[in-house]
Amino acid sequence: MRVSAKSDYALRALIEMAGRADGRAVSAEELGRLQDIPHGFLQAILADLRRAGVVMSQRGQSGGWRMGRPAAEVSVADVIRAVDGPLVSVYGLRPEAVSYNDSADVLQHVWIAARSSLREVFEEVSIQQLADAELPAAVTKRTADEDAWKAH
Repeated sequence: MRVSAKSDYALRALIEMAGRADGRAVSAEELGRLQDIPHGFLQAILADLRRAGVVMSQRGQSGGWRMGRPAAEVSVADVIRAVDGPLVSVYGLRPEAVSYNDSADVLQHVWIAARSSLREVFEEVSIQQLADAELPAAVTKRTADEDAWKAH
């Protein structure tokens, strides 16, 4: 799986928003500066997140962006889906919609299993957990495996 720049930037921007103890709106300029995200790219990402109800914009003197839902209720999966679409796709189709001939049909099961595995992590980690740097035990356990850190 490849994590797109859009998903990475979206998650980093949301961590900044959720990490603000006062809950005040933060400008796109400040988000971009703090996380080194190009301004035009960030504006498009924030628009995608707004359409998904993850963030909301606030106009005026103290305007900017803030969480549209509690950060504890927004998962990494929600964010990826908002900016990039389905967690797993096979040439643009969801894994359950792909069809193969009999000899390759087993591939569909691999794609379904991969999506299930990603869900086990992405749907369990919330933006609030990321902002607090407190991952669920199941996720932390996966990172404790030395092999998880090795490129294959």
